[in-house]
Amino acid sequence: MKKGITKLLILLLSMLLFSCASREKLVYLQNEFNAQNVTQFQTRIQPDDVLMIIISSENPEVAAPYNLKSVALQSNSDESSQMQPTQTYIVDVEGNIEFPVLGKVKLGGLSKEEAVNYIKNLLEDHVKDAVVNLRILNYKISVLGEVKSPGTFSIPSERVTVLEALGKAGDLTIYGKRKNVLLIRDENGVKSTHRIDLTKSDFINSPYYYLAQNDVVYVEPNKTKINSSAVGPNIAIGISALSLVVTIIALTTR
Repeated sequence: MKKGITKLLILLLSMLLFSCASREKLVYLQNEFNAQNVTQFQTRIQPDDVLMIIISSENPEVAAPYNLKSVALQSNSDESSQMQPTQTYIVDVEGNIEFPVLGKVKLGGLSKEEAVNYIKNLLEDHVKDAVVNLRILNYKISVLGEVKSPGTFSIPSERVTVLEALGKAGDLTIYGKRKNVLLIRDENGVKSTHRIDLTKSDFINSPYYYLAQNDVVYVEPNKTKINSSAVGPNIAIGISALSLVVTIIALTTR
């Protein structure tokens, strides 16, 4: 009887150690695919975006009235004397900014390239050789759930893919559900949700392969993690109880 119990315990331990997860549940981009229009993604300016816009010209005096007065901001350098100027505009709920001399200028919904060309056209009669430098300063995304380092990440390049965002968060843990990643997007004040299957390559051609500013990516826990969260607090008690039962059986069957 004692030998039978020992064999049973060895069998259970072997099953625990050598059981393997399905490849289909873990590996990204499993099927073949043809990339289509991936490079055509363009970030759109949204309400509450913080824009840096600088107008320059061969004649600085001509461009000066169309720039905000520089505001000195403390840099991250250890030397407190190092300062850097910035000129920022906040896009209001209607997509407008208050531009020097020109007044209200609607940039909401435009891509960066479209916004630059639009401002150039407005300045055409005022600054003949205007150069418009525009950047979105608050471009950030958040990655939450079953990743190694969840958090909010600033994207200086204003362009990031789902895979790059997950890489910034340290990739999914073994408990992350790869077939049902949730993307939450806010477009002009309207929130929408979309599901992404990382195991299928065709999502690279979807509108959600590239992330927009303020997107939130949430990785759900799989069944193993959910079940372990319920068992976890009681597992020590369970192991102790099982050991006690095995000991009692072994002693009484000698």
